[in-house]
Amino acid sequence: MQGLVTKSTGSWYQVQTPDGRRYDCRIKGKFRIKGLTTTNPVAVGDKVDFELEPEQEQGVITKLYDRRNYIIRKSINLSKQAQIIAANLDQAYLVVTLASPRTSLGFIDRFLVTAEAYDIPASLVYNKLDMFSKEGLEILSEYKMVYEKLGYPCYEVSALKGTNIPALKDKLKDKITLFSGHSGVGKSSLMNAILPDLDLRTMEVSEWSDKGMHTTTFAEMYDLPGGGSIIDTPGIRELGVIDIEQQELSYFFPEMRSRLNQCRFNNCRHINEPGCAVLEAVENGDIEPSRYESYLSIYNGNDTRS
Repeated sequence: MQGLVTKSTGSWYQVQTPDGRRYDCRIKGKFRIKGLTTTNPVAVGDKVDFELEPEQEQGVITKLYDRRNYIIRKSINLSKQAQIIAANLDQAYLVVTLASPRTSLGFIDRFLVTAEAYDIPASLVYNKLDMFSKEGLEILSEYKMVYEKLGYPCYEVSALKGTNIPALKDKLKDKITLFSGHSGVGKSSLMNAILPDLDLRTMEVSEWSDKGMHTTTFAEMYDLPGGGSIIDTPGIRELGVIDIEQQELSYFFPEMRSRLNQCRFNNCRHINEPGCAVLEAVENGDIEPSRYESYLSIYNGNDTRS
């Protein structure tokens, strides 16, 4: 039997067949991708073959089909291992908040680099618009200006008030969309606003740490009534970039990619080389300093800060 993985708890996977039936399955053997060791060999969005166990409604996954893409991150405590967040995506949305909790520009850039590396169109969703002060709206405008000019769509929403939710829902039609972000940014509230019947559990941000508390404990895919699916994922405290070589990193920054053939040296690292078009663009203000700082941070392996 063939199906789509719609839920992952780490040890069990829910697989949905084309006729809509769902089966709890475990895995048989080991599945590897590009030689990477992953903490979860099968992810939500994967296409698999499975066999039903005799006289049971449970199955065993026997084959994992090639993925067209995936979002992956370095496991924080196991630096040589990786975690696949979701696979076979049409687009990925990073839910961002400027406070309670704050999403740093470095975190945003690491997510966008990962999406670029696997050819996944990415967008930013700025949530909790109802909480923004006048100063906050000005900062939001600056953030949006940085990313929109690079080609990343930005949406301002309030899951609590329903602000701009219909416009966001229109972008999800007939697509498989990943929603990711820190704990506490309101992903579950956003899911509830998009699909009111879900009634996902939500929790207040911890006043003590100003960090969200995990309410989603595993990844799960939900079908949209008008076509398409959304994938909710556990909140990410840190996002480590993995499986990207230093010499190819600049290609995943669009503003650098457009200048790579203008550098004096073919193997330019864009750090201190003479005749570097990227460094010149940074000095001239054509590349945002925050984006260049993110490049250096990832290049030097300091890429897991939240």
